Amino acid sequence: MYSLVRELADDGIPVAVACRVLNVSTSGYYDWRGRPEPPRELRNKELMKMIHRIHGESRGSYGSPRIHAELTLGLGEKVNHKRVERLMRVAGLQGVYRRRGRRNLVNQATEEDLVQRRFAVDTPDALWLTDITEHPSGEGKVYYAAVMDAYSRRIIGWSIDSRQDTDLVVGALAMAVARRNPNRESTILHSDHGTQYTSWAFGKRLRDAGLLGSMGTVGDCYDNAMMESFWGTIQLELLDTRTWETREELANAIFEWIECWYNPYRRHSSIGMHSPVTFESLYLPSDTTE
Repeated sequence: MYSLVRELADDGIPVAVACRVLNVSTSGYYDWRGRPEPPRELRNKELMKMIHRIHGESRGSYGSPRIHAELTLGLGEKVNHKRVERLMRVAGLQGVYRRRGRRNLVNQATEEDLVQRRFAVDTPDALWLTDITEHPSGEGKVYYAAVMDAYSRRIIGWSIDSRQDTDLVVGALAMAVARRNPNRESTILHSDHGTQYTSWAFGKRLRDAGLLGSMGTVGDCYDNAMMESFWGTIQLELLDTRTWETREELANAIFEWIECWYNPYRRHSSIGMHSPVTFESLYLPSDTTE
């Protein structure tokens, strides 16, 4: 109870008033203040500072599961997840959460679909996923194409433009190929049936890179569920957080979020609470011999 008196006093409420409201003696409070704080309270203060810092560094996006992961996996702290949840409630901190919507489950996979909604792979560069999204700015829409490695959820190629044309998707693919130099005829690139992906220019770039093209059904987000999840994440954690005045401002923010936060640092529950870059660094080929 005396700790609550101290918190109220720190907020500018007179000690005598706080003691009277909480029905404790003023002399007892000052006597208590002369004693060293209990180890648990000291530990809570230490954890609270770390929680505030982690939450801030996550751009306010992390809830208790990812903050607990950062404390334990990232900083080596020994702390129960329930304690993290309680301290975050006390501090009024929470992450951002996505609302679940209805999805179309009617369409069946097509003959060109090499993935068949099986996105789990054991090695990098076995399966790439690509898609396009858009977001408004004060100058008009910005279109963003991305290529993701399904193994680590890492964005390996991206392209941003004011037009939603074939050059947009070809640019994202070109970046992915240049960065990863995938094994010819063994890497699958999965997309939807959008006109940009069915164009001659994109098909030629795909063949030149030696990639295996795969397409899901029209209008079924389960056929590219990982990319849909990524779009939901960037929408929630970046795009919807403010109004973007210019296309350049929005494009720069997307670049910074991908390359400086999402790929190197943002933790994913689906890959053991590691970031995409960290998860790839843990990969060891199964045929490695000493």
